[in-house]
Amino acid sequence: MQADIIPLIAGLLIFISSLLSLKLGLSVAVIEIILGVAAGNIGLQTEEWMLYLANFGGIVLTFLAGAEIDTGLMKKKFKESLLIGFFSFLTPFITAFLYTYYIAGWSLTASLIAGTALSETSIAVVYSVLLETNLSKTMVGNMLMSSTFITNMGTAVMLSILFARPTLYTAIFIAVSIVVIFLATNFSHHVFDNPKLKNKVIEPEIKYIFLLLLVFIYFANLGAGHAILPAFVMGLLMSKHFAETSETKVVKNRLRTVAFAIITPIFFIVVGMKVSLPLIISALGLFAALFIVKQSAKFIGIYFLAKRYIPNGNIYATLLLSTGLTFGLIALIFGLRSGLINQVQYSVLTGVLIASAVIPTFIAQKWFMPVHSEDLVDINGEEK
Repeated sequence: MQADIIPLIAGLLIFISSLLSLKLGLSVAVIEIILGVAAGNIGLQTEEWMLYLANFGGIVLTFLAGAEIDTGLMKKKFKESLLIGFFSFLTPFITAFLYTYYIAGWSLTASLIAGTALSETSIAVVYSVLLETNLSKTMVGNMLMSSTFITNMGTAVMLSILFARPTLYTAIFIAVSIVVIFLATNFSHHVFDNPKLKNKVIEPEIKYIFLLLLVFIYFANLGAGHAILPAFVMGLLMSKHFAETSETKVVKNRLRTVAFAIITPIFFIVVGMKVSLPLIISALGLFAALFIVKQSAKFIGIYFLAKRYIPNGNIYATLLLSTGLTFGLIALIFGLRSGLINQVQYSVLTGVLIASAVIPTFIAQKWFMPVHSEDLVDINGEEK
């Protein structure tokens, strides 16, 4: 296949995904992943620009997810979010580790990688679904994104404790992240409130946000880290800027438009293209077992707490928090590059993550969307 036709095919997949999403009433992210799987297994190869744009798309989604959270509500519901997020991480981590080590017979390091990868919840999927269904500003939406952040914090910390080898560049990455977050949180109003920059066709505010995210990516790569956590924290702390005036709300809406038009679709399509169906079929029993292990452990860890704290959306919350993708893929790529897992283990675990991103989301949207009025009231008390 000629290289110059790949952007055309990618554009076609993005457009078809949008049409199918509207027709079927499903999240476009789910459809983009499925079409990515299909494209990757009929010969479409990812190019360098797609990989970098996909990485950037994941970071943009994470930043936007942080920017959607109401920090006042997050503080008010911190205990609930902490409990749900912590057990959403802990139960699948322990269960997947025990299964792969004692039953599947994997090595200790491979089992730890499996437990870490299958413990996460995909903030990219959760945010995309909540945004498309107008639940991102509801009580349910805020608790889900807060809980997702706690879960991924657990995954990131566990990956760092078990496998990271800190260097001077790691310290530089952490220091730069702290400085950028501090400056962005305290001085971004000089950009957003500057009359010379407002409502310009060249979109200086969006370019400013992209620049900050690119700084994270550069120093994360330098320090063998990842930009997802600082991007989320910066979005969370900058959320007040986007809620203060109608002008800053417009900036966030324009950023969403840019992201969801081309950047984030590439992220989901490339994720789908990473799956090797022949390798998964060759280990189909293991794939099915790990999928059941992950989903069962997530259900045990989340459902009973969600039933207590999100009574009218507990199954919906459980299903969305059972999704996996971004941090899990980071853990798997690290494990493959480091020789801690082999290609079959990588493909099977990647397939489990993608199945967990698609299947629970499909079920949640089709049959368990919150319908009670208190779930559809946003943080300002207005009906959605």
